Amino acid sequence: MSQHTHGHHGHSARAGHAAHTGHSVHAGHSAHAGHGTPDGIGWDAMGPLLEQNAEISRPQYEEAARWIAGLPTAPQVRRVLDIGSGPGVVTCLLAEMFPGAEVVAVDGTPALLERAGERAERLGLGGRVRVRQADLPDDLGELGEADLIWMGNTLHHMGDQRAALAGFAGLLRPGGTVALVEGGLQPRRLPRDIGFGRPGLEARLDAINTDRFEDMRAALPDTKRESEDWSALFAAVGLEPQGTRSFLLDVPAPVPEPVRDDAVIEFGRWREAFAEYLTAEDTAALDRLLDPDDPAGLRRRPDLFLLSARTVHLGRRA
Repeated sequence: MSQHTHGHHGHSARAGHAAHTGHSVHAGHSAHAGHGTPDGIGWDAMGPLLEQNAEISRPQYEEAARWIAGLPTAPQVRRVLDIGSGPGVVTCLLAEMFPGAEVVAVDGTPALLERAGERAERLGLGGRVRVRQADLPDDLGELGEADLIWMGNTLHHMGDQRAALAGFAGLLRPGGTVALVEGGLQPRRLPRDIGFGRPGLEARLDAINTDRFEDMRAALPDTKRESEDWSALFAAVGLEPQGTRSFLLDVPAPVPEPVRDDAVIEFGRWREAFAEYLTAEDTAALDRLLDPDDPAGLRRRPDLFLLSARTVHLGRRA
């Protein structure tokens, strides 16, 4: 059984297992089995949200790409694979950061790849950006060699993560690098006490999210439990760990409208996807937050912010 990849789902790649490639589906910001998200939204319909998520997270991705390019061991990057590319925001960023490289957006959903191709054309990158539909890990061997493989919140959607990472390592040219985006800190958008309901709402949403994430992992084909020591996993598949860094996204209040829009969409998705797990008090608090006419709602409150961190782990082929 194969999996589709959508890595750059904005800030909530784990939320409902759909949106943080971007990403706080953690982008802008995931690789999912089948043709839709667990909360019933088709991946093709998620395109605009995924693109907005990844745009908001762009500063993190830019800083990470600059780090990779500036390493003393950085390879000459001639070909890049963006695994779980989604609508191509990070694909195009990588093409800008590595101007001599061909960059291939790899995803399982044609509609998202179409958005990636259109974005590349708008930005004048169409001559170097390619799109490749693939179901992973089944089609991994058809992707070709690369000097840099960017995996943004995709590996945790593959049942046997060790075997999948070994497969990607086998695609690297000598000196090539895998950039694995896994972990970090889930976003915070609100104070602990928002003035109504029980304080700590976002922490409880995170706890629900964690349980759902474990359920997702357990349901994957050929799933195997793996200690999330990514440096050790790199070593186990023959790669040299090259370091780990986390990149902060800090958008203080008052936030710009795209960040506010993103918060409304994300809290709305949590309200729907987590309905059976929420207490009556938390349900009522979410309903107030989502009410556009409530002065304490997300649309109008002045204390809305965005704070998150993405962690990137690098492994190099000798």
